[in-house]
Amino acid sequence: MVYNRLAFLVAGSLFTMMGIFLAVMAFMVKAAPVPQTYTVFSMAIMCFCLSYLFPQFIQKDERMKLIRQKGMFFSFFAFLIYSALFTTLLHFEIIHLSALEAISILTALMISTVFISWVVLARIY
Repeated sequence: MVYNRLAFLVAGSLFTMMGIFLAVMAFMVKAAPVPQTYTVFSMAIMCFCLSYLFPQFIQKDERMKLIRQKGMFFSFFAFLIYSALFTTLLHFEIIHLSALEAISILTALMISTVFISWVVLARIY
């Protein structure tokens, strides 16, 4: 069990280093980061959250089913808010994003929201 938590910590650290590398390279060339940078950071968040949740997720009890269910429920509404916000900002031309950038940001937000909500709900329940 300790090895699986360690594997998630190592993977999260590697994703964090890759994300920092991509962000630093974008900063050095004075450009926006490539859209995959957001997904890499969200994968780091996912790995760190899974590292925390791994001992609890091994148990297939009602508590973990409730946490997963409520986390997905909250994430659904968060995704609706993200989508409405992006649609509004893009429609009124407050921000200028390509389709690839918008989808990458939405994907990263969704991944992060699901796993962070699971951690928060695991702490509550």
